[in-house]
Formats: sequence, structure tokens, C-alpha cells
Amino acid sequence: MSQPVQPPNQPQQPYGGQPVDGNPYAAGPGAPAPAAPTGNPYGDQPPAPTGNPFGNPQGQPAPFGGAPFTPAPSARNNLAVGVLVALGAAIVASILYGVLLGSIEREIGYAAVGVGFLVGFAAAKLGGANPVTIAAAAVFSIGAVYFGQLIAYGMMMAEAARVPFSEVFLDHFDTVTRVWKEEADFMRYLFIALGAIAAIGGAKKAG
Repeated sequence: MSQPVQPPNQPQQPYGGQPVDGNPYAAGPGAPAPAAPTGNPYGDQPPAPTGNPFGNPQGQPAPFGGAPFTPAPSARNNLAVGVLVALGAAIVASILYGVLLGSIEREIGYAAVGVGFLVGFAAAKLGGANPVTIAAAAVFSIGAVYFGQLIAYGMMMAEAARVPFSEVFLDHFDTVTRVWKEEADFMRYLFIALGAIAAIGGAKKAG
């Protein structure tokens, strides 16, 4: 058989409105209930920061309307960079092209195409595939193929005369150009044109 559990003895409230166990709100019977706090309990605190935490501390809007900083334009749209890169690539490609032709003592159409493609691709990759850069790459490619052929002629003439290449190419450059003109044929001019066409294709490929 179960026996009902007796409820615990209720604590007696002291009289006279004295606090119980240090609680100032536990007043005895007959004491008026404490009034509920009114007003904004956070009224004395400063308003929460809004907007950009790095803005004006006085609450004024940040300069330029708080818009994020706009980065500088990319170098791909810089015409000067594209033209300078085309010129540098043309100089390097012409030297490589001339050394190749002078070493094998024959002309290769694919080499001329490679010169133009390299110049056009490098210029458009760093300067942007705009009409000015493409035109500069085509012009520099023509000069690179022509100058490379002159280097090849200078190497062959220096080998035939058994003199240093610098002596032939620097001291007798007019002779080198005269011999080139005398032996120039349709294929030689075709290779120069292929270099310009390849430069345009390389620029469009990079863009």
C-alpha cells in the first residue's frame, strides 16, 4: 500500500516587510509590491555604431559615400605596355630567328610564322588585344623577320670570309643589306608577310 507524501512545510514569511535571505523584494504580507522599472533601461548608454565601423567616429558618412576603393585599371588595357612588349618580343625573336637561319643556312617558313605569333601573342597578353597593339605587333613582326634574315646573311658572310660576325654585321652592314636585296625573291617576301599575319593571329588568340 502506498502512503501519500505530505507536502513540505511552507516557509513562513516574516512580518514587518523585512527582506528574506537578503532578497529586498521578498517583503512580508501587507507590504506594497515593488513598482516595475519604467523607461528605457539602456537610455544612458551610447547608441550602437551603425554603418562602416571604420567611418567617421562622429557618425558622419564616410568619404565618397562609403563606397569601396576602386582598384587601378588592369595593365591589359595599357597601350604603351602592349607596344613596348611587342617591340621587345620582336627584338628577341629576330635574334633567335637569325641565328637559326644562319646555323642551317636555309629559310624556314614555319620559323617566320613563329616569330610573328610570338610577338603578337606577347603584346596582346600583356597590353590587351586592341587595334593599336595588334597593328604594332604586325609591324614589328615584319621588322623582326627582315632583321633576322640580315643576321643570317651576316653569319654566313662572316663564316665565308673567316672573320668575326660583329665585324661583318657592324662594320659592313650596308654590304649585308645590299646582298640581301640582290638575292631576295618572292618566297623571302612571303615569309615576311607570313610573320605579320601570324602576329595578328597570335594577338587574337591571346585576347
